[in-house]
Amino acid sequence: MNQQEIHSIVTTQRRFFFSGKTQSVDTRIAALKNLQCAIQKYEPEINAALRRDLGKSPFESYMCEVGLTLSEISYMLRHIRSFAKEKAVRTPLAQFASRSFRKPSPYGVTLIMSPWNYPFLLTIDPLVDAIAAGNTAVIKPSAYSPATSEIIQKLLSECFDKSYVSVVTGGRAENTCLLNEHFDYIFFTGSQTVGKEVMRRAAEHLTPVTLELGGKSPCIVDATADLKLAARRIVFGKFLNCGQTCVAPDYIYCDAKVRDALTSELKLQIRKQFGKHPLSNPNYGNMISEKHFDRIQELIDPEKTIFGGNTDRALLKIEPTLLSPATFDDPVMQEEIFGPLLPIVTFDTLDEAIRKINSMQHPLALYLFSQNRSAARRVMTLCGFGGGCINDTIIHLATSEMGFGGFGESGMGSYHGKDGFLTFSHMKSIVDKKTWIDLPFRYQPYRKSYAHLLRHFLK
Repeated sequence: MNQQEIHSIVTTQRRFFFSGKTQSVDTRIAALKNLQCAIQKYEPEINAALRRDLGKSPFESYMCEVGLTLSEISYMLRHIRSFAKEKAVRTPLAQFASRSFRKPSPYGVTLIMSPWNYPFLLTIDPLVDAIAAGNTAVIKPSAYSPATSEIIQKLLSECFDKSYVSVVTGGRAENTCLLNEHFDYIFFTGSQTVGKEVMRRAAEHLTPVTLELGGKSPCIVDATADLKLAARRIVFGKFLNCGQTCVAPDYIYCDAKVRDALTSELKLQIRKQFGKHPLSNPNYGNMISEKHFDRIQELIDPEKTIFGGNTDRALLKIEPTLLSPATFDDPVMQEEIFGPLLPIVTFDTLDEAIRKINSMQHPLALYLFSQNRSAARRVMTLCGFGGGCINDTIIHLATSEMGFGGFGESGMGSYHGKDGFLTFSHMKSIVDKKTWIDLPFRYQPYRKSYAHLLRHFLK
């Protein structure tokens, strides 16, 4: 799709938005219900597409993509009328007589750029929030997950006229054309490198953005942790989707005293969850492409591989792999891994771990396994990160009751539930001033006799 065609889509959507049709809450509800029905109708095709792109099983596809998306729609349908209402606020005495209120209003034409690792969830979930808030949307799915992009285009074309929601497929050329356009809001999920470019291009139009990026999310395990349970939950969170999860534990940062015991439990859990031969496990996913497969394979240090390490390039599969003893100077610790490699780094004191984490780029997630409540409070208070869990991994993003988003280098802004509605809404502050009285003291010429009244009203 060329620049002229994309410009035509944006122009058509802006015209539709200014018609006022999306301002109606009933219209938004109808749109969400249509989307809900279409997802349910095409669930088998969605699952098949995710299998082709990432090797995901139907169970994992529903648990991590389709089910979460349907949950977000259901949440919005229950709460949208409340979210869209004007909210009255107290009016200062100096503004007597008037009514003050905050009115949620849609931005207008939005651009949603999604990644390949959870290509259905991370495309449709923000779309749900954008529609609920009353916007139109141009959707740009990743070129790395073509099968899922195809079903997304089919599904959304059936649900919406292009003047309301339109899908633009393709690669870098289409991304460039889209970023040349003036959108009213841009929602991007992906890498830091591309996120910086999106922010630079958005700045040319002073377009507000939400950036959902990533980073090296630590998983701290202290000496009090239940190691068996910790290993079970870490293995689930790390190797889900073959490690291609933006909030996966990027590395374990454990107390040196428990490293060997924890390592033993991790090995047991990998075998238990993925079998003795993970590469032949049909429910274990694959890397998205040869490029990403090669990048991860190069990070495997044979001298530090204590478990796993086998690969199958034909299937784009890499075994769950443990690397120990790892250090912060290792190549695998210089970038977000985004694959099934789990380095194990140790600390001697929790204060040492906190200082080290805070010296690095702010991660998207942080996980702590500990039975010491005081230690948990210290870590959650003193460390900077987007979101996280105590004694679990990744589940903090699986609720519409809390916003999900990054912090610092891992992103800006949040979504899910009410936070998603607010992300795609501008809160207009409005004063409705009555006409039956007009206090004179604010007008010139200023009078000394009004000074005490002004001080009384504004103190």
